[in-house]
Amino acid sequence: MDQRLKGLKKAMKHTVFQDLEFTEQHKQNVHQRLQNHEEDEHVMLVAILQLLVAEKTGFELAKQLRSRGITTFEDQEGFLYTHLHQLEQKGYIGACWDEDIKRYKISQDGTRLLNKLTDKKQRLSLIKRLWVEVSSN
Repeated sequence: MDQRLKGLKKAMKHTVFQDLEFTEQHKQNVHQRLQNHEEDEHVMLVAILQLLVAEKTGFELAKQLRSRGITTFEDQEGFLYTHLHQLEQKGYIGACWDEDIKRYKISQDGTRLLNKLTDKKQRLSLIKRLWVEVSSN
């Protein structure tokens, strides 16, 4: 199988990708988008954990995320529940059923993670601000 994939890669390189040029600018754009995505994920995780300091349903959480300007889950609430499930599996949040409604709340491990993330976010913000000040002089 591995040999067939290598053969396919070689064939694609000489046919389909023959005229494809991946410049340094393209590479920088890809890296920038990846960095922006990581920052967005970081902001989203911090927001979720901050909001879950008080117990909430997924619906309440989605509304409050929207009010913070986080529209990642707009019209895709299933992704929010997937994230909540992953956070629950990792032990960062706890969940309990209240009749037919599931409620989520941050756990002790989640609180520790939130503290680390907010410290990191504050440091990054300070570094960016200092960098802008230095480069503008």
